[in-house]
Amino acid sequence: MKYEIKYKPSFSLLVVRLNPGESIAAESGSMTYMQPTLGVRTRKREKGFWGSLGIALIGGQSFFVNDFTAEGSAGEAAFSSAPLGDIETLEVTPARGYIIQKAAYVASENEVNLDIQWQGFTKGLFGQGLFMIKVSGSGLLFINTFGAIDRHTLAAGESLIVDNHHLVAFSDTCQYTVTKFGGLKETLLGGEGLVTEISGPGEIYIQTKNIRELADWIWTIIEPRIQSKAR
Repeated sequence: MKYEIKYKPSFSLLVVRLNPGESIAAESGSMTYMQPTLGVRTRKREKGFWGSLGIALIGGQSFFVNDFTAEGSAGEAAFSSAPLGDIETLEVTPARGYIIQKAAYVASENEVNLDIQWQGFTKGLFGQGLFMIKVSGSGLLFINTFGAIDRHTLAAGESLIVDNHHLVAFSDTCQYTVTKFGGLKETLLGGEGLVTEISGPGEIYIQTKNIRELADWIWTIIEPRIQSKAR
């Protein structure tokens, strides 16, 4: 499979070129265009390659993906998810996996396993409606961010505290603790809510913008108009 990430860093678009018989899995709804030589199959995603379709329901929604396969001849498809942001390529190996935010997933090769039965997903340990997926296996993984990607490499013993809405991914070699930001006053008034303290060795990927803050900003513009119409 050949790929290119175009229009970095603000309007990134993942373009893949599949040879006959090759396929890629992508988040449902992330496709922007495809050539008619590609076939598409929608399925629910769980741990394992072509595993069973069973999946835990989260808020009434399942984690669906589309498999794009070049059937008979080569074909091209493009994918994008974040409204404004970047796409990063991570290489997953048996010795190096990742924990990623569900919303960050764009696409992956089919031998990359997305464990949505891991407790970080099914129990929502990261809180605030955020669910994390444990990624293992072998192959390329494509993630998107809202805003630019801020990458940190931690040595053994080094730590970083990350706001959960800015946390995109980190190596599965890292240790982590999800906690409240400061004391009760900081949690309620500091605007951070829950944070994750991550310790190395490993990598951390952070998005520079917070889509929840964008939604709040848009609401400050819309709310006065709604209130004025309601009077």
